Amino acid sequence: MILRRWRGVIRTAERDAYRDYIAATGGTDYASTPGNLGFQMLFRDLDDETTEVTTLSWWGSLDDIRGFAGDDIRIARYYPEDDRYLLDRPERVEHHEVVASVVPS
Repeated sequence: MILRRWRGVIRTAERDAYRDYIAATGGTDYASTPGNLGFQMLFRDLDDETTEVTTLSWWGSLDDIRGFAGDDIRIARYYPEDDRYLLDRPERVEHHEVVASVVPS
């Protein structure tokens, strides 16, 4: 299993709107891509009225990620309204091989 991690920063006041926007764009794309095993969106409020956003998505293989991200899986995938919300727009994402996992029932 492969974990794909992306992070960005938004204004804290836009948390709810951004959550809904990502659920409708990236979340829908994750779920409809063969080989996607799920995703999570994390928020962490910072001290300057901004919020760090992290998305974690799990994939069966690197080829599955290519189905979502294209040939260069290191490049972050963005959507038309992202510039409205994002205060920074990282070019790259991280990939990690999951070598151990426990999921509570």
